[in-house]
Amino acid sequence: MLFYTITEGAEKVPVSHFIAAVKSTGLLTSDPRLRDCMEKIREAVRESAGEVMMDLELFRKCVGGNIVLLSLAFRRKFIIPEFEAFVGIINHIYYTSKLQQDGQVAKYIPHLTKFSPDLWGVSLCTVDGQRHSVGDTKVPFCLQSCVKPLEYAIAVHEHGTERVHHYVGKEPSGFKFNKLSLDEEGGWENLMTVGDSLSQVMEFVKKMTGREYVGFSNATFQSEKETGDRNYAIGYYLKEKKCFPEGADMIDALDFYFQLCAIEVTCESGSIMAATLANGGICPITGERVLSTEAVRNTLSLMHSCGMYDYSGQFAFHVGLPAKSGVSGAVLLVVPNVMGVMCWSPPVDKVGNSVRGIHFCQELVSMFNFHNYDNLKHFLKKQDPRRQSDDDRNKSVMNLMFAAHSGDVSALRRFALSSTDMDLKDYDSRTPLHVAAAEGHMDVVLFLMQSCKVNPFVKDRWGNIPRDDAMQFGHKDVVKILEEYEQKYIQTSQTDAEDRSHQSKCSSLEGRV
Repeated sequence: MLFYTITEGAEKVPVSHFIAAVKSTGLLTSDPRLRDCMEKIREAVRESAGEVMMDLELFRKCVGGNIVLLSLAFRRKFIIPEFEAFVGIINHIYYTSKLQQDGQVAKYIPHLTKFSPDLWGVSLCTVDGQRHSVGDTKVPFCLQSCVKPLEYAIAVHEHGTERVHHYVGKEPSGFKFNKLSLDEEGGWENLMTVGDSLSQVMEFVKKMTGREYVGFSNATFQSEKETGDRNYAIGYYLKEKKCFPEGADMIDALDFYFQLCAIEVTCESGSIMAATLANGGICPITGERVLSTEAVRNTLSLMHSCGMYDYSGQFAFHVGLPAKSGVSGAVLLVVPNVMGVMCWSPPVDKVGNSVRGIHFCQELVSMFNFHNYDNLKHFLKKQDPRRQSDDDRNKSVMNLMFAAHSGDVSALRRFALSSTDMDLKDYDSRTPLHVAAAEGHMDVVLFLMQSCKVNPFVKDRWGNIPRDDAMQFGHKDVVKILEEYEQKYIQTSQTDAEDRSHQSKCSSLEGRV
């Protein structure tokens, strides 16, 4: 059924048709979960002189190891079922945000000034691994402060909440991110760095991105190290107040911090990183648990309250989602249990947030009910992309009946694959089998009987079963196959009843024993 749904009933289609169908669900051919499937397709292409046609045999060979994933995709069981419609709106928001011309490229880190203010990219990855990118999404950029929630999550994952928060506060200070200030207990509220090696952190980040692009900009590291006077001042202030763990070297810690800020990603790899946080610490495209649920929960809580510099309160109010920005122009956005987004555009506002990135996040939440406190009963104008457009029972009935009336087997296959009840009744209590029998659509009747195993004895409001409709309109061939099917249906029902009775007796006997 999956094969004929993809091919729309054809016995053979070009391989390119299959690949296009996969992409329409949001899956990329580079997805690690589809590696075996794509390798078998490449083998078939290499062995063929001309265009490769996919038939049922090749289809089985290619998708055998990925049948569960592809079935979920084509049954529209992913978190965003109507993915193509969803990304159409995402593209619209992207191009609207591109019109924003405010802000300037950050100058206090000299290397950042080399990036063009025209660069603008957005990538998203859902918790099911559906992906979309638009704009300059393959250009590497430094995470800068976007690395802070990641290093915090790693620290909690490795050392636990209690130990980390012995040194790090939870309360937003209300001061600028680089202000020399301590809370009442003597802890630095914005300190999110716990000593570890760069290679260890890089390995965690690579796992979070599903092994997609993660790099390191030595030029940015050197640039920040040479001009980080304020950070050195904060470091000495913390050292004076004995805020560092025993045995920690302040200069080494600062070097490590500068290195972490110089870690590079692209929008594409960064969106997987964000999706790993959205997915409770499990990377969507590899299925590997990277972070503990405790670490993710803590991280998202802090991102929600203090992730956007001095705009954090405004962002929490208007957008209502955990996010983190960096002066490189990055905005890492998490929609918990749905998706992660990475926006990047170098021009930033006075507090260090990407102008286009902020605009995109605000427009996203104005279109979809992603705000943490959106209530569908009161925000009726917002869309919920997590719901299928054909969820409504009345619409499903209408679509089923129209497909049966017009003889559209391909549409019926799609409905069946989407777990639609193929015995649904209209207001006259007629089923799709009634309609197909009345119209004489032999192929539809056969599909409903053989593939869907529908009930041939359902009576409409006038007491007619599907065979009665076929007789009334003179479709003798349909009458014949319906009579045969009715006999088989009765036999199968009796066998099933006997099996259930036998199982019940066995269970009762086991209970007494």
